[in-house]
Amino acid sequence: MTPLFNALSMTALFHSLQRLWAVEKFSYSLRVFVALSGAMAAGWLIGPIGLVMPLFLGIIASALSETDDSWRGRLTASVITVIWFAISSLVVELLTPWPLLFVIGIVVSTFSLTMSGALGARYATIAQATLTLAVYTMLGLEQNQAAPNFWYTPMILTIGAAWYSVLSVLWHALFAYQPVQQALAALFEEIGAYLETKAGLFEPTDQLDIESSRVALARQNGKVVIALNAVKEVIRSRLAGGSSGAEIERYLSLYLIAQDIHERASSSHYPYDKFAEAFFHSDVMFRCQRLLRQQAATCRERARAIRLRQIGAAGASPAALADLEASFAYLREREPAEQRPLLRSLGDLVDNLAALERKLAKARDPEALALALAGEHDSSLFDDSPRSLKDAWGRIREQLTPTSAVFRHALRLTVALGVGYGVKCLIHPTLGYWILLTTLFVCQPNYASTRLRLWQRISGTVLGLIAGWALITLFPEPEIQRLIAVAAGVAFFVFRTDRYILATGAITLMVVCCLNQVVNGYGIIEPRLIDTLLGSLISGLAVFLILPDWQGRQLHKVVAGTLRANSQYLRALMRQYDTGKSDDLGYRLARRNAHAADAALSTTLSNMMVEPGRFRKEAEACLRNLVMSHTLLSYLSGLGAHRGTIPAGAQDGRIQRTGERVAAVLAEIADDLEARRPVGLANAEEQALVVALDQVADATDYPHRLLHNQLVLISRQLAPIRALAAQLQREVVA
Repeated sequence: MTPLFNALSMTALFHSLQRLWAVEKFSYSLRVFVALSGAMAAGWLIGPIGLVMPLFLGIIASALSETDDSWRGRLTASVITVIWFAISSLVVELLTPWPLLFVIGIVVSTFSLTMSGALGARYATIAQATLTLAVYTMLGLEQNQAAPNFWYTPMILTIGAAWYSVLSVLWHALFAYQPVQQALAALFEEIGAYLETKAGLFEPTDQLDIESSRVALARQNGKVVIALNAVKEVIRSRLAGGSSGAEIERYLSLYLIAQDIHERASSSHYPYDKFAEAFFHSDVMFRCQRLLRQQAATCRERARAIRLRQIGAAGASPAALADLEASFAYLREREPAEQRPLLRSLGDLVDNLAALERKLAKARDPEALALALAGEHDSSLFDDSPRSLKDAWGRIREQLTPTSAVFRHALRLTVALGVGYGVKCLIHPTLGYWILLTTLFVCQPNYASTRLRLWQRISGTVLGLIAGWALITLFPEPEIQRLIAVAAGVAFFVFRTDRYILATGAITLMVVCCLNQVVNGYGIIEPRLIDTLLGSLISGLAVFLILPDWQGRQLHKVVAGTLRANSQYLRALMRQYDTGKSDDLGYRLARRNAHAADAALSTTLSNMMVEPGRFRKEAEACLRNLVMSHTLLSYLSGLGAHRGTIPAGAQDGRIQRTGERVAAVLAEIADDLEARRPVGLANAEEQALVVALDQVADATDYPHRLLHNQLVLISRQLAPIRALAAQLQREVVA
């Protein structure tokens, strides 16, 4: 029994380690742990212990600047980042004796670095990390006022940053595809959550709160869009870095198939409450719900298989699909005349779910993936990064206006840091840099996120200071405090994206334990708390008073953006029905922009709900806008899901003209909203358009009927869209 027991134990241990390796945060935390442990060992064994704090701060700043890339891209970014870090820390050191020059340096560097965020998320991350390191340099000066040379603290900080950068580049070279697997797994998990949420719309009851379900679905759709963009960027960076071969092609195929799955999952063929009402005494709605939940489970299982580099199980969806098809066949054989139009739409829904099942099966089969990439998809990916210095400057120059969110954030952060430095000089000329650090982390691009971060920062700091006081009291031995500091530094990176209170508490605990090695740790507790409160207050006032981005005042622009993106998506769809199905870059870009605009509207409304009352619009009307946007998008996705069922060019010119007319109306309403012109209510021409389409849809056979039916559903949205837009425009003018 002992050899068998040992073998089983080793197998269980292997699977546990495999699951741990697949956790997204594990590799990040492991790199930070190695870097911090190395720095602690260096300060302990070969140098003064005072080296540890600046080394730690350099490592943390470098880890905060890390963006996912191929190892070549990561090497280039690391070199640029370390150079920027060295320059910024030296400038801080040199300007410290001259407060006026110092504050000018803060203003110029903060504004210019923050404006570089207009070039993309990668540049915004590096800019934020550079500003963080500059403030860390100030903290280093605060604790090492007797440094032997002016370059001493900047050099140690830069060495710490370079040390982590070396680990990062090596890691990206050795495990190039691990981030791709993790991003794809996260995408399939979000799609699974979307399918699970959508299953709630098929609840076989006449008491279903359809609007609340639609709002939840729209918000989950925003998470899917974020996950799709993350996968796109992580794959594109590998392809740009020279990666090629079967493995990257397989991941690219999975991404493209995930896009198709999302399009089918987000499509609608009729208002679901009408289905529930008409088929209340049938089990067909329950069968749809069961199948969707099985497909959601299949997506989650697919995510797990990707993380663990396994081939997932087939799942139970085929049996659920067979049951649904049998239930639908039974209904169709006994269809009453009054239910015939609904049964046709229900048949479209069943066909879409069957196609979705085939897509999920293809995502499991590597051979089918390779085939999909070779024949069905255009595999090019959109690259929105600047192509040259001229292009980069052009993008920044376009944002140099008070109407730009990037400009507003840059101005607020610049003023806040300048005021923070002034308050620091008034309180204590040589201390108080924690005010600037708090201001830098708390001041966010909008009121909602700043308000949340403010209370999280204060709560986390209090938690960390209490924990620090308790632990340095319980464990006065320096060796134990150093171990606690390393563990706290790792915990900061584990929690910083989703549990910011714990992350702030961990980094505060790390600082207390590190500083207790060279100064009295108890003496920094009260000043740190006061500095955090002051920095939070300055950030809150800056966001509230300096060009505030009240989301309610921007809502008409965001709604206009969704309508314009949906108009472009409809035009791309009609071209597909005219020339034939082709998942080319132009079509995928139009689809992505429509979903991204819908996600932006959901985010805007969520932010608006926590703003002060006089800046917040009526919640019910705002949620109706979100439901309207996602409903329209779901009908458009229904058109996209059934591309290829009609031969290219088979439909008459009237349908093309109808689609173009609907797209033009959506664009017209968007223009009126953005320009703050009055939006007219539905006119007779649009009403006649819906009636004519409805009559044609009833008289046309499948598959042309499906195209007509989806256009009817889209056209019926024009009147409520106009009504909501007119109401929104009146509120903007008021």
